[in-house]
Amino acid sequence: MQLLCSDALVTRNVPAENFSALTRLDHNRAMGQLAIKAGVALEEVSNAIIWGNHSSTQYPDINHATVGGKKAKEVIGDDGWYTSTFIPMIQKRGAAIIAARKLSSALSAAQAISDHMHDWVLGTPAGKYVSMAVDSTGNKYGVADGLIYSFPVTCTGGKWTIVDGLALDDFSKEKMKATENELMEEKNDVADLLKA
Repeated sequence: MQLLCSDALVTRNVPAENFSALTRLDHNRAMGQLAIKAGVALEEVSNAIIWGNHSSTQYPDINHATVGGKKAKEVIGDDGWYTSTFIPMIQKRGAAIIAARKLSSALSAAQAISDHMHDWVLGTPAGKYVSMAVDSTGNKYGVADGLIYSFPVTCTGGKWTIVDGLALDDFSKEKMKATENELMEEKNDVADLLKA
């Protein structure tokens, strides 16, 4: 659950841009599954996106991803796999690992934290973006302000910037709205705590 919101951050005199939440583990899993499906090395996959909450409503989006410089959806060539296998697999991967191992994937989470901080502090490679849950205020994708919502971002000089201008189809908008609604419900559930 993401408990931070921009209103709460302001009352504590800490700039909202100093906060982010980890969706890099989900991002790494999405990139890995794309590489496996395409039969390529992980380094050949770029720009998968995790939109929204770190929960089973997150939207793993490959519409802007590339594999070997080509559009991932064209390389994969299987929309059924994307909608029926890939999306639920990424949404529920953590729960599946816990069910199978009776433990969480601590090493994968540690790697994701390292990747997240590395890119935030040292910057993302040119032409590539990663997924970070950041303050949604002022975003150009219609997501409500004041949420900590996962977007595609680039980082430079220790600052993150939401990638603007990505085209969204109706399927993507519907999935993004579902995860936004969940975050709004979570925010409303803790509204009284955030006033303290």
